This record gives sequence, C-alpha cells and structure tokens, in this order.
Amino acid sequence: MASKAKGNGEKDKEAAGLAALSPFELKDELIKAAGGGAAARPANLSMLNAGRGNPNFLATIPRHGFWQLGLFAMRESERSFAYMPEGVGGFPQRDGIVERFDLFVRENKGQAGIPFLAGAVSYVRDQLGLSAGDFLYEMCEAILACNYPVPDRILKNTEIIVGQYLRREMIGRHPFVGEFDVFAVEGGTAAMTYIFNTMRENFLIEAGDTIALGMPIFTPYIEIPELNDYQLKVVHVNADVKDNWQYSKKELDKLRDPKVKAFFLVNPSNPPSVKIDDESLEHVADIIKERPDLILLTDDVYGTFADNFVSLFALAPKNTILVYSYSKYFGATGWRLGAIATHRDNVLDRLLGELPKEQKQILHKRYESITTEPDKLKFIDRLVADSRTVALNHTAGLSTPQQVQMVLFSLFSLMDTPDAYKNALKRLIRSRKRALFEEMGVSYDEDDPNQVDYYTILDMEYMGEKLYGRDFVDWLMKQLKPNELLFRLAAEARVVLLPGKGFGTPHPSGRVSLANLNESDYRKIGRALRKLTEEYVQRYNEATGKKLDKQKVTK
Repeated sequence: MASKAKGNGEKDKEAAGLAALSPFELKDELIKAAGGGAAARPANLSMLNAGRGNPNFLATIPRHGFWQLGLFAMRESERSFAYMPEGVGGFPQRDGIVERFDLFVRENKGQAGIPFLAGAVSYVRDQLGLSAGDFLYEMCEAILACNYPVPDRILKNTEIIVGQYLRREMIGRHPFVGEFDVFAVEGGTAAMTYIFNTMRENFLIEAGDTIALGMPIFTPYIEIPELNDYQLKVVHVNADVKDNWQYSKKELDKLRDPKVKAFFLVNPSNPPSVKIDDESLEHVADIIKERPDLILLTDDVYGTFADNFVSLFALAPKNTILVYSYSKYFGATGWRLGAIATHRDNVLDRLLGELPKEQKQILHKRYESITTEPDKLKFIDRLVADSRTVALNHTAGLSTPQQVQMVLFSLFSLMDTPDAYKNALKRLIRSRKRALFEEMGVSYDEDDPNQVDYYTILDMEYMGEKLYGRDFVDWLMKQLKPNELLFRLAAEARVVLLPGKGFGTPHPSGRVSLANLNESDYRKIGRALRKLTEEYVQRYNEATGKKLDKQKVTK
C-alpha cells in the first residue's frame, strides 16, 4: 500500500508540474507522448502536430526578388575593386545605379523574381514618390550588410515603405490623422520584450501597478507581468466563447478603472483567432476619451488574415503601441521580422514629460551618453537604446538584410492590389477548418465576418454542452484530469494540440493551428477528436444509464 501511495504521489507531483508548464513547453511533452512506442505502430501512422502555429506556406515571389537583388548588389560591389582577384569587393556606388539596374533587368529578363524586382522599383518611384536611385542604393548596401543600420531605428526608405504597408493592412480606409514612427525589430516576441522593458525603465509601469490583458491571449503576455522583473497586478478582460469570443461592454468597462495603467491585447485573438468587432473597438476608443492617460498595446500579427481588418491603432492612435510581425502571413518565422509603431503625438511621450523631477533626473542620466537632450528623447527611440542596454546604442538596429526582406514583403503586398495572395491564404486555411469540423461532426458559423481561422479553439465545455447538454458536461468535468484529453490524443491518435488553458481560456480546450498541416491531416484530426468524444459519451451512458442522442453530433 505504501508503495502504491508513493506512486500516486509521484504521479500527482508530475501532473502538477505539467499543469504549470507554458503550453509551448507542454507541447514537447505531448510530442514525446505521441512518439512513445512509435516502433510498435504501423509505419503509415505519422504524428500530426497542430500545436505550434508555424505555417507550412510561404510567399515565394518576394523571396525570389531578394535573391535577384542580392545578385545585383554583388555585381555592384565587385565593380569597386575589380582589379583585385582575391575576392575583395567594395561598397556600391550611387551614381548611375538606376541605369545599371535597368541593364541587369534586361539581361536577366524571364528569371524568377526579376519582374517583381523591376515592378518594385517602379512602384517606389511612381507611387511612393521616392528616388529610385536612393532606394536601390539603400537596398544594395543593406543586402550586402556592409554597414551598420543607419538610422539605427530603421533605414530611411525602409521606414517609409514599411509604414505604407502598415497603413494599408492595419488602418485601411479608416481616417487617420498624423504620422507615425516605426522601429524594425526581431519579430513580435522582441517587440514584446523591448516594450515591457522600456516601460519599466521609464517608470511607465512599476512593481505593484495594474495592467489589463484581453483574454485569452498569447501566453507570454500572461507570464511576463508575473516575473520578478515586473511584479504587475493583472485585470482580465475576458472574451466570451458564447458570444463568438467578443468582449462585452461590461468587460471592456474594466478599463475605466484609473488603477489600470495599460491594456494589452492580441487582435485578432490568439488562440480563438477572432478579430474584435467594430462596436467593441469603438467602445475602447470612447473609453480613451474619458481616460486619455491609458496606454494600449495591440499585437496585430494575424490582422492580415482577416476580412476588412482595422486595428485599434487606427481608432486610438495617440494611445496605442502597434506591434506587427511578418512571420505568419509571409511564412517567415525564421526571418524574425517585426515592427513597432507609435504615433508622433502619443501618450507615452506626454507621460514621460509629466514624470516627477526625481525620475526625470534618473532618466536624464540613463540616456545622456547618447543624446545632448535626453529629456526630449521619444519613447520609441528609448526602445532602440534600451534594446542595447543604452551603452551599445551605436550598434542597435535590426540587421540590414532582414530589413531588405521586410521591404520586399511590404512591396509585394502593396503591389498586389487585387489581394490575390491574401485571398489564396484565406481560402487555404478556411478549407482546412471546414475539413476539421466536418470530420468532427460539428457545425460552425462560416458567415461570421470576425472569424479569421488561423487557429481554432475547441472548447470542450462549451461544445460538449451545445452537443450533449449540461448534465454530460458536468459529469465529464469531474472525470477529466488536467490535460487528459490532450495526452490521450497524443498517445492514442498521435495528434498534438496545445492546451487552451495556457492562453487563459476558462474551460478545458485545445488550440488547433490551421496553418501548418494539409487538409487531409485536419480530416484525420477531426476523426480522432470525434472518436475520443464518442468514447466519453459511451462511458457517460454506461455510468448514468442514460442514452445521449448521437444525432446531435452530426448537425
């Protein structure tokens, strides 16, 4: 008996440890469960990992353009030291670069990427009104990576082009007054890290302060405030699964509390993958009129998959920090490309100007080594300096080849006026969702204009009640141990999902990425989920003597 008790204690301890893991770390344990005993399984039964959201599609045309631009830049470099046979090149030359580019295009006509590259130069000159020569010189020097990023926040023409892309995709046709600054960063995760750190260093958030999080949300937004570095109090603004994952006015009204210094949200949401509806965006904008000191951070990485997306940055630009990543839309998670944008007239700079004298003196000393007027240093430029611990500010900035690819992705989207690429991706992921739900035997609202479908979250309590009634759900909740369904799916069907609870969902659930597998795989996942659900229904029938109506499953 003692041995058995010890074994149970060890199991309980292990379960508690697994429950404490971030969903991205728990994923590794689920993968182990899916691979355990694989040698004994049929060879054609492969693991289906719908956990992490790395897409299995990518944008090819701007990548072809990148390689062609690299070849042109190498030709430019080799002109400078042509007399040296040892493989020494020099910086490209600005004079005559447009004519030499035109010659390069004619000589390589028909090669993949050349028409796009020629069109990009034309677009920059004719539609954006920039100098083609200045653009080509900046791109050649950048792709050769032969100089530091100057300016360090983002290259000059790069900022204009990335800014135009953000205007198109994040603001659209919504009225927007004024200009905004952009900081090129190593993806959305770097953006989060830099923003939290600089807000803390500049006394905009301090230990014990309260922030609000739009829940559910990308897990690091939940975890970072709890770290010893920050020690923040958190108010949850909860989206309701019964209202298609929208925030009610009652939940959003939590932002009226003057104790709440900042509101962080992901829009479209992760993991429900639903954009905030227009009414809710307007409600937040109205709250800002009452609370002009409230800081907003909107992480809009999935906005490009939505129909007619408008960011909170468009409605409350002076209070909002916009975070965007190129990783998902262009299939570029390995490139680490992201951007932070702030309006040039923003609440952050105003709050910095209103800090107490003692704190201003501390910050004056912090930044005095990089500027003669540290008190006037804008928040976004403090982000740049803090990203290199201030003392290394002279070597700050995203690597220049990364900025080139960012520019080419942006131009690819700007030039795609019929949205052919965007519409193709929407069709791709939405057909995968349809396949998944068809095999599960569950209906969903395909006409919801706010559904984005990069992910879908399978809420066991909500769906179980909808399909089988509350009695079944209450029974099931008592039977299930934490993450039991996920580990059973992994071990028995070799299907890996992420736990929704790690993203702040209130009910047992699993996040399914609709971006990283093929349609036939999602059908297999749907069948595995249906089989597991039917097993619990059978167990319920046997335990209660009732018989649930299985016809409900196929509605």
